[in-house]
Amino acid sequence: MKYQSQKVALAYFVCAMALFGIQVLGGLLAGWIYVSPNFLSELLPFNIIRMIHTNALIVWLLLGFFGAAYFLVPEESERELYSVKLAYLQLIILMVGTLGAVGSYLVGIHGGREFLEQPLWVKFGILVAALIFLFNISMTVLAGKKTAITNVLLMGLWLLSLLWIFAFINPDNLSLDKMYWWFVVHLWVEATWELVMAAILAFLLLKLTGVDREIVEKWLYVIVATALFSGILGTGHHFYWIGLPGYWQWVGSIFSTFEVIPFFLMMSFAFVMVWKGRKNHPNKAALLWSLGSSTVAFFGAGVWGFLHTLHGVNFYSHGTQITAAHGHLSFYGAYVALNLAVFTYAMPMLRGREPYNQVLNMASFWLMTGGMAFMTFVLTFAGTIQTHMQRVVGDYYMEVQDSLSIFYLMRFGAGLAVVIGALLFIYSILVVRKDEIIAPGPANPVPGE
Repeated sequence: MKYQSQKVALAYFVCAMALFGIQVLGGLLAGWIYVSPNFLSELLPFNIIRMIHTNALIVWLLLGFFGAAYFLVPEESERELYSVKLAYLQLIILMVGTLGAVGSYLVGIHGGREFLEQPLWVKFGILVAALIFLFNISMTVLAGKKTAITNVLLMGLWLLSLLWIFAFINPDNLSLDKMYWWFVVHLWVEATWELVMAAILAFLLLKLTGVDREIVEKWLYVIVATALFSGILGTGHHFYWIGLPGYWQWVGSIFSTFEVIPFFLMMSFAFVMVWKGRKNHPNKAALLWSLGSSTVAFFGAGVWGFLHTLHGVNFYSHGTQITAAHGHLSFYGAYVALNLAVFTYAMPMLRGREPYNQVLNMASFWLMTGGMAFMTFVLTFAGTIQTHMQRVVGDYYMEVQDSLSIFYLMRFGAGLAVVIGALLFIYSILVVRKDEIIAPGPANPVPGE
């Protein structure tokens, strides 16, 4: 770690991991309610559990992004952060807002819009925190060295924050409401977050592989161009059935198919950089998470997204468990695994130690990734059966749900594996071993050899 102000990232990462634990436990509880629908129905209704699960996911991922920015920007800009105090103030606002939102959900106070249920004061708090972040990070970059990584990261984070304004717009017309809603939900995860992902992945691979910066930057600009080209008009695949003009069925279908390209490029980029790499970096776990993130993102966001993005298919599959399969695998690969890669890479430096607990860390990767892959397959099969029974044959919704109970039980088992993997990851990051148990490579030779 070259700059003292990078230590701000430690607080962000710890808070993010705490919310990560809450998020996966909430998801496991929601998964059990699919198996036993009346479980905690009076004390903690399913819709509240789902809000906590999805909101915790979004907040901890954002905390991870903010922390990653505070960690990498000083190193890329070759100067200290503009203001460490502002960074901590931003974190306090975000955590107070998060706790306030959860408390309001538990007593039945929420906005009702999926993913945007936060009370108005929480939304304003998030906006203030975002503005503090943008000011702090932009002043740091403007006063220091400019690189492709910081340029792309700033573009993604600025667009991410500006799109949050649509969370405040809630028109009476339902079609307009859903359109603005998708401006936040889709253009975050399939446009601006992709820029953030590409920038962070480029930074990690630059450090872990030792490939020339020029090569990394060329790949980065190509990935960004394809992400924006496909992601913005690809929003149309959410406009099929909400009352917007029919031409969106064609625009959405065509540009959504292109959304596979940036994820394929990111996967190719990661493996090519490792292949070209000249450095045998001692942090093998961070490299595994980086490669795993780009690979799972390609399958979850790219392949599983493509499976039901064409309007002729989506007419039948929309809102079924196929959507849940795509959502879980894509979020895990593109953003969860990426944040865990950053935590794995940065935490040893932030805590002044060598990479540690790598075997446990890598075991958590395979446990979480295996569990999420199995969950995706289970939900895909369940969604295919659901589509046929409900949308083709015309069976009643609840009768179909009863027929899918075996799949929900298997999904719960997969979720249990993910939760165990997540807790193992948090343990491996926060609990330090005295001796490293990963075999050293040529870049870190055994003494006396």
